[in-house]
Amino acid sequence: MDTMVRSHIMVCAGTGCSSSNSPAIIRALEQQITAHQLEGEVKVVQTGCFGLCAMGPVVLIYPEGAFYTHVTPADAPEIVEEHIIKGRIVQRLLHREGSQKNTVTSLSDTRFYKPQVRIALRNCGVIDPENIEEYIANDGYAALGRILTAPIAPQEVIDTIKASGLRGRGGAGFSTGTKWQFTKDAVSEDGIKYVACNADEGDPGAFMDRSILEGDPHSVLEAMAIAGYAVGAHIGYIYVRAEYPIAVSRLQTAIDQAHSYGLLGTNIFDSGFDFDIELRLGAGAFVCGEETALMTSIEGHRGEPRPRPPFPAVKGLFRRPTLLNNVETYANITWILNHGAQAFAAIGTPASTGTKVFALGGKIANTGLVEIPMGTTLRTIIEEIGGGCPGGKAFKAAQTGGPSGGCIPASLIDTPIDYDSLTAIGSMMGSGGLIVMDEDNCMVDIAKFFLEFIVDESCGKCTPCRIGTKRLYELLTKITEGKGTMEDLDTIEELCHHLKTSSLCALGQSAPNPVLSTLRYFREEYVAHIVEHRCPAGVCKRLLRFEIDPVKCRGCTLCIRNCPADAIAGTPKSPHIIDQEKCVKCGACMDNCRFDAICKH
Repeated sequence: MDTMVRSHIMVCAGTGCSSSNSPAIIRALEQQITAHQLEGEVKVVQTGCFGLCAMGPVVLIYPEGAFYTHVTPADAPEIVEEHIIKGRIVQRLLHREGSQKNTVTSLSDTRFYKPQVRIALRNCGVIDPENIEEYIANDGYAALGRILTAPIAPQEVIDTIKASGLRGRGGAGFSTGTKWQFTKDAVSEDGIKYVACNADEGDPGAFMDRSILEGDPHSVLEAMAIAGYAVGAHIGYIYVRAEYPIAVSRLQTAIDQAHSYGLLGTNIFDSGFDFDIELRLGAGAFVCGEETALMTSIEGHRGEPRPRPPFPAVKGLFRRPTLLNNVETYANITWILNHGAQAFAAIGTPASTGTKVFALGGKIANTGLVEIPMGTTLRTIIEEIGGGCPGGKAFKAAQTGGPSGGCIPASLIDTPIDYDSLTAIGSMMGSGGLIVMDEDNCMVDIAKFFLEFIVDESCGKCTPCRIGTKRLYELLTKITEGKGTMEDLDTIEELCHHLKTSSLCALGQSAPNPVLSTLRYFREEYVAHIVEHRCPAGVCKRLLRFEIDPVKCRGCTLCIRNCPADAIAGTPKSPHIIDQEKCVKCGACMDNCRFDAICKH
């Protein structure tokens, strides 16, 4: 921050708040500052995501630390005139929790932030992501400079990453230091190696990597340069999906700035080390999140996975040794090198060190971005950070790991979130999507939803995934329509086994996870659909039955007048009846009934 300025107005300019008009808020604030001739005293700073997306657009004002939520451009005059000029906090805009009233609470003291430890997200919401000097002022490029000018040997860099215990944050959780070692040790016939960054992030509801790129792009560039030095590569590629326009723009800005400061390009820090980075835009194919498919796409071909071995560390991009990590993994690198491997290893659990970023979504009060130490329980995330399910609904399950993950039931809410614990209960860490479900969710329908996504995103290269996922989806659809049999459950489990063991890449191998986990923990719902022809959550349309309670019905005829299928009969002031053969299960009758006389089974 500019220490010559007395007040800094930090405005979230990530995708979430930008979609809620935060750029207009920034313009309105700047206009007010100019109108009151405060340009030299007050500075408006666009930042990355603060994390509390449910409360956006978010504005944070220093030095008071006032945290304003749901701000609109129309609030700008009051913020400047009352807060900035008169020093009076705008109470109506303050973020409040519980019984908190007219108080300004530090972000770190809120229930949402208190359990969090920010490492990968350390600069998000703190600096202007389009200003390299703000990144440098927060220890940016210090690690790269120290490594290249000391100099520190490549092997020592890798040993530090190994000692930290950092595991890949993009999926299976493979040791990052070991992956770097494999790439360093690999022999390239022409001496060329590559470093790549997976910023594809295709999981529904996931926006961890996007937020890091939007709020702190230089942390990824610096880490990739360090990785290039460590493994012997001089060229890096960032594969980012084109649907992330803000992230793409800020990445390109950051690359241009790093070039102008001599932090990318030739002879970095006069060390003789050359390293450059190029962007490659993905077209949104989920399969391109798989490392070999991503590399195939970078090469200009249709994004399809390759058989392994050989692994990318031996033969990756353009058939040369390639190091590939995802955005969040790289975002941890410079913190580790600046603070020491032991400081990182002291956070989390012995087998899962450090922190993990999650995109918290679904049936939860505080949707947003959170970073918690490994080993934090699911209960802490759901109840303390997330604020529980809205409307007093009961928590039912959480899906971790995206479409390839599993559903964790409420009975396992005290499960610690780490790689091994999640695997043991049939789920996975994945990239970090965490979707919360409440009592109104049908778990058979949830499994079908994720299978539909997998079917659509399968590249079709291998038969098990191309045909197996489609067959699984058909069986789940059959069950949700009340046409399933108990034998279908046996067929589903057998299909899942073949998918896991025979699919070419991780997309097909992990596709059965949502199905197997819901079968394991919510089998009674499958049985209810098959045996009783009933959806316990009242979600599966073909199994719904709307009925009118003759005692409560007043014969007002509102249901008759709003039924699009003419499925309701009756005369005024007499109980009505629904013809189940004609009923299309739209629920219009229930929505319009004023006497709570219609129930759904």
